[in-house]
Amino acid sequence: MARVFEGMYIGGSWSATKKTFKDYNPSDGSVWAEVPDSGRAETAAAIEAAQAAFPEWSQLPFSKRAHYLHKAAEIWERRRMEIVEAIQAEGGGWFGKGMFETGYVLEVFHAAAASVWQSTGEVLPSEYGKISMAVRRPMGVVAVISPWNFPCILSARGFLFPLAAGNTIVLKPSEETPYLGGLLFAEVFEEAGLPKGVFNVVTCTRENVAEVGNELIEHPYVKGVSFTGSTAVGRQVAAKAGAHLKKCCVELGGKDSLIVLEDADMERATQAANFGSFMHQGQICMSVEKVLVQEKIFDEFLAKFVERARKLKVGDPTKSQEHVIGPLINDKQAGKVREQLEDAIAKGAKVVLGGKIEGRFVEPTILTGVTPAMKIYQEETFGPVVPVIPFRTDEEAIRIANDTEYGLSAGVFSRDEARALAIVNRLDTGNCHVNCSSVNDEPHVPFGGIKASGVGKHGGRWSLETFTETRWITLDRGGRPFPPVF
Repeated sequence: MARVFEGMYIGGSWSATKKTFKDYNPSDGSVWAEVPDSGRAETAAAIEAAQAAFPEWSQLPFSKRAHYLHKAAEIWERRRMEIVEAIQAEGGGWFGKGMFETGYVLEVFHAAAASVWQSTGEVLPSEYGKISMAVRRPMGVVAVISPWNFPCILSARGFLFPLAAGNTIVLKPSEETPYLGGLLFAEVFEEAGLPKGVFNVVTCTRENVAEVGNELIEHPYVKGVSFTGSTAVGRQVAAKAGAHLKKCCVELGGKDSLIVLEDADMERATQAANFGSFMHQGQICMSVEKVLVQEKIFDEFLAKFVERARKLKVGDPTKSQEHVIGPLINDKQAGKVREQLEDAIAKGAKVVLGGKIEGRFVEPTILTGVTPAMKIYQEETFGPVVPVIPFRTDEEAIRIANDTEYGLSAGVFSRDEARALAIVNRLDTGNCHVNCSSVNDEPHVPFGGIKASGVGKHGGRWSLETFTETRWITLDRGGRPFPPVF
């Protein structure tokens, strides 16, 4: 039986709407929940509630704000297995993905709570004898728009650090995961006793995304915008925020490479390729979407990679914990993967593993013979299909890795760290990892991309820099002189 939610969470209470929409289980198409469908009016009400709560919340001692986050973390931990079940059913995630995501979010709560002690300022020199200070203060209302692929992590990362800094929040989760990305956090914070209006959630259908999103950006009370999602939508969000002179942090798509040099640890490199390419069906912005292998070890690497990937089982993650490869989130995404795969095959690519698509379920698929003329070489795939491409020289590997509009993450495998770092320093990515997968994150690090992968950084003090304002304040004790004419 489908869950029915009382309403959206606005001003510390659950507000019913006239309309609801269906939230589907992507594995079998069943209705998992009935969710409130909001529009501009409800979104404005949430923003106004956040604005009303801002003065008291921002002036609350920072340690008290941290205590609310620690309390919420306790509730989250107690509900962990229940949340894992929702990750499997609403999000189509494997059991292991659910365990990882819930554990990671727990650390985001604690890291955000700890960040309140990091909001430090500076005392600056003054030639006039002033006490000259650079200090930070919260902005006000921050709008957060989060995606469906890792809805718990990417919502938490988007709003918890700004919240801890003293901002108030209006969160709009994806229509694909409105519970995991939004209403779940409302339940947790309500139980934690967070003051009314500090945290608000609005949910809506795809049809209402434009008007809700515009309100979240354009409303005069909103001072900052955090968006995680596709590059196409991210461009629109950043453009609108810029037009209104609002701070914006957008973390977008990727076409990330894993570079494997001839001296790499073969076992670790193939495991990293397997994990990076197929974790959560490749539906991660940091997923490995090109495996670049030095030609001397190409055949050996490919054989071992195929051997690993062949063991991954496809199926409904709610039916078995062994179903590591669950469904893609919807038919549109499955269609996009099918289009890229068919285009590659038509243009000469060879399928060395997988290639079968049944509804939303796509087998882990490994391709060779992929060229720049193919869509799968240029476009983000966001599915469990990856090309393995040979290279001769480090220079060639760098060129192929950088041959994309994206610049999010990368991995380089070599036993020679100096050589690997020389490659890393020439890659156009915001993040890069030596002897590890491109899929990497920690709550306190500066996470974000360059080029078409985004602007700004999430995580730790970098979130604080994005979602606070720097002010210059002086105390004149030296009597700075004014011109005598005055």
